This record gives sequence, C-alpha cells and structure tokens, in this order.
Amino acid sequence: MRDLFAALSNLETQLEEMYGVSLNEVMVLCSVGTDTVTAGNIIACTGLTSSHASKTIRSVEEKGLLSRKLGEQDKRQMYFTLTRKGKACLERIKEQGVEVPEWLMPLFKPV
Repeated sequence: MRDLFAALSNLETQLEEMYGVSLNEVMVLCSVGTDTVTAGNIIACTGLTSSHASKTIRSVEEKGLLSRKLGEQDKRQMYFTLTRKGKACLERIKEQGVEVPEWLMPLFKPV
C-alpha cells in the first residue's frame, strides 16, 4: 500500500511540475478528450465523487483547459469540451509522458 501511495504521489508531482495539472485534472482531461460530455460522463470515467468532480472541473476551467456550455434542449444540463489550451496540454502529456513505475504500467494500457 505504501508503494502504491508513493508511486501515485510521485506521478502527481511530475504532472504538476511538467504540465501544471494534478492527477485528477488529467483524468478529467482524458475523460473529455475530443468529445463534448456531461459531468455525469466525467464522473463515470474518473470514478470521482460528484462533489470532488465538481471541484476538479472548476479547477480545470479556471486554468483555461475546459469550457462549459448549457444544453440546448435541457438548460439544466452542462456540457464540457476541451479548449485549445486543454487539447494542447493533453497532447503534450501523451507525447512526452511521465515516468511510471514498471509495476503500474499495466494500468496505463489503453482499453
């Protein structure tokens, strides 16, 4: 358990230093990708609680990486898309990557 926590902490530190985003923020960026999604989709993809997802989404928006738009049919529904800056950040992370311990690598393989 200690090794897992240390590995995740190291991963988060690398993301913050190299790209200016936290691990949860990267998960939000990845869950949106090239799509337009709802907060429910983000929650389902990331596994974050509603309140934690809301805070993380707001943080990503404040960094200019994500934009929100009211639904056209249902004005209560919010839709999220990556901004140009968000797409560039996600691309940089995909291209340059981060150092991941070998034993965690199976978790990073595409589904």
